[in-house]
Amino acid sequence: MTSFDTRTTSLESAVVQSAERALDHIGRARAAIGAVIFGQDEVVEQALVTILAGGHGLLVGVPGLAKTKLVETLGRVLGLAEQRVQFTPDLLPADILGSEVLEEGADRSRSFRFIRGPVFTQLLMADEINRASPRTQSALLQAMQEHHVSVAGKRHDLPRPFHVLATQNPLEQEGTYPLPEAQLDRFLMQIDVHYPDRASERRVLLETTGETMAEASQALDAEELMATQRLVRRLPIGEKVVDAILDLVRSARPDEGDAEVAPHVAWGPGPRAAQALMLATRARALVTGRLAPSIDDVAKLAAPVLRHRMALNFAARREMTVSDVVQTLVARIG
Repeated sequence: MTSFDTRTTSLESAVVQSAERALDHIGRARAAIGAVIFGQDEVVEQALVTILAGGHGLLVGVPGLAKTKLVETLGRVLGLAEQRVQFTPDLLPADILGSEVLEEGADRSRSFRFIRGPVFTQLLMADEINRASPRTQSALLQAMQEHHVSVAGKRHDLPRPFHVLATQNPLEQEGTYPLPEAQLDRFLMQIDVHYPDRASERRVLLETTGETMAEASQALDAEELMATQRLVRRLPIGEKVVDAILDLVRSARPDEGDAEVAPHVAWGPGPRAAQALMLATRARALVTGRLAPSIDDVAKLAAPVLRHRMALNFAARREMTVSDVVQTLVARIG
């Protein structure tokens, strides 16, 4: 065996060991979350996929479905420092990013000192993000994309890892402002949270109204999480899966898309959607105990990755939803 073969074998062995550790960490994390969050298995899976893929998540649902509780639990289970911001109509960008204050020293000299806002954390919970004005919503744009913020012309880097998990009430409710398309595109996935089934809701009643309640335990720390995120990007992905992602994303566009769907689409997903779907399918493979993604992963994640990155025209909105269109396209891949 040559030295090159020896190095290759050692590298493959290291990757396998890293993958085994990651699968163990993810299994413990899912078990810890399941001890606190009941009846939302798909939501938990998609939230984990979002973080393992290195992205941000938007949880959409009516109040009272444990969206905030899920984010708090994820922070504890993944060992991340977290901050929570309650978005309200009077919230200002400085309340999120921080601001400079003028200080006077003992020698009467004056200088500005930057006081960091809650965005300087590893997991930011943006609660009811669509209750704030568009100006305040946009304060997160640079942080979500570039992992730093600029205040008074100075760059301030954010901690690593950095994730935003935002909750959003349905737009039909009063006092909400739709998120701009540019910000929606920064969210890796839109995770729709629905009502639990009867059995799960019964368990909620029994386990959360007593004298004591279960608490989630930490399953990994920030360094282990980042190692798993790096592993996600190293997982092999087959040509058929890549082609399925491209076919799906491109077929959802108004100009070059599927002949049956294109006339109904006002604007469609861009290349960032394909990137998000590629990373998410790799992460879902790990979350479900596999080391290579499949076309089934693409089908399962198509709706949460695409539904906030495209819109139907006015005429089509009377007859169908974006999710209906995505499911039609999913049925044609593979």
